[in-house]
Amino acid sequence: TLPITEYISEGMKFKFFAEFHKEIPAEQDTIFGDVILNLPQFNDAYMVVWGFDFRHYQKVHRNIIWANRVSYSTSVGNRKLMYYLGGVDGWIGPSFDNTTPINTDNNYAFQTIATNMRGFKQNARNGNSYFLINSELRVPIFSYFIKTPIRSDFIRNFQIVGFTDIGTAWEGANPFDEDNPAFSEEITQGPVTVLIKYARNPVIAGYGTGIRTSIFGYYFRMDVAWGKDSGISQGPMFHFSLNKDF
Repeated sequence: TLPITEYISEGMKFKFFAEFHKEIPAEQDTIFGDVILNLPQFNDAYMVVWGFDFRHYQKVHRNIIWANRVSYSTSVGNRKLMYYLGGVDGWIGPSFDNTTPINTDNNYAFQTIATNMRGFKQNARNGNSYFLINSELRVPIFSYFIKTPIRSDFIRNFQIVGFTDIGTAWEGANPFDEDNPAFSEEITQGPVTVLIKYARNPVIAGYGTGIRTSIFGYYFRMDVAWGKDSGISQGPMFHFSLNKDF
């Protein structure tokens, strides 16, 4: 990618990644009769994570850029990584959605946030896999119209952004599997256990607008977004954050 100005680039970049994690617990053991050491113990616990992140920045006119990102990741093994879909990176005052069921029987060893999914709280969807599409039109309003050098970072880096986010997180082979925990909830009261099946679309979408600029050396972002979940609109939700990712 070629930099045009702050947070404005042109071109394409991508990465493929893979990780392998092996659990090696340590236990105290006695050797040579009276020497006590913490020695590694081997078991069958492991986790493999892989995925990709593809980004393309298309110039629309001068320094107006249409930015698109596609990302995916999954984890397998008898230990897994939990992805919480929702929110933004560097979110100031984040909110967590406690109404989305979390499958505690899936042997999750670690957890992380899958972003950006604006218009939703963290944990709008969850699972050991996620897929996400982000699209933004970035308009540096002052530097587009002012052709002379701008000394103020606040004015020079000020942008208006329109965006759309579409994504999902799931367990199992695919997000539409009926065994996905997001589609069911088990409630027990006394001797009675009821299994509730929800007519819920695993794919959610958010859209809205925002501003970006530099304040006291920090890159500040403010987004207002509306979410779409199973045909129901929600919002607006405000996201204030400090980050430059995507």
